[in-house]
Amino acid sequence: MIEAFVRATLAEDVGRGDLYALVEPSVSANAKIIAKSDGVIAGQKYINVLAEIEKFQIIWKKNDAELFVKGDVLATIHGDSHTILRIERTLLNMLLHASSIATLTRKFVDIITPYGVKLLDTRKTRPMLRVFEKYATRTGGAVNHRMGLDDSLMLKDTHLKTIKDLKEYIIQARKQIPFTTKIEVEAESLEMAKEAMDSGVDIVMCDNMTPEQIVEIVKFRDVNFKHILLEASGNISLETIELYATTGVDAISSGSLIHQANWIDLSMKID
Repeated sequence: MIEAFVRATLAEDVGRGDLYALVEPSVSANAKIIAKSDGVIAGQKYINVLAEIEKFQIIWKKNDAELFVKGDVLATIHGDSHTILRIERTLLNMLLHASSIATLTRKFVDIITPYGVKLLDTRKTRPMLRVFEKYATRTGGAVNHRMGLDDSLMLKDTHLKTIKDLKEYIIQARKQIPFTTKIEVEAESLEMAKEAMDSGVDIVMCDNMTPEQIVEIVKFRDVNFKHILLEASGNISLETIELYATTGVDAISSGSLIHQANWIDLSMKID
């Protein structure tokens, strides 16, 4: 899967061929990837595949999940000039995209780690980039939520509008889904959370609630359904996530890890 993604990304940029190479003969060349801002590196796994495909050597000075600061050399590259110049944008785009997501994710993780709460990503990913973007959040310290509709059963408000009897639905679902699959239900109130727990779910998502509302749900869970996990979600930002981490939930999910990640600044320089 990674190789196919890397080949497609390269093909998108190269098209029918690099016109530069029509004029100048190729020579041996060295290059550096230099950080022009601070961040967390991610993308190494994909760029190593690019190096294998395009036959250039890359030596990493920083590895996935490590911090870097402005001015750091992240990697050195050796190969022929045609190859290095052909892959430059593809390499930088993958490294920038993944590292930017990992950098923002680490900021969230650093805030909630003292509270023992897991940070989860979401399915709010760019089309055809889910595996890549979730790899980046994982590198930044998050835990992947669902990769798709097939790895857990999650009933959101839209699903619940079509279900007449939640408890009966879950009974029937247990007969159909794999034995190891969890069921999660989205709740927007204490009453809905209680109904979900009573219906036999594994996880309750407290969606778009205030920290005060979630505290009440945590208290109810701790007394009546200690085995059920609680997840907080909905418009959670760097400014508010600590408040949610103090409520007693097991995890906090945020789509902003991906869709609010601003690109950091990296560049390639030929020696």
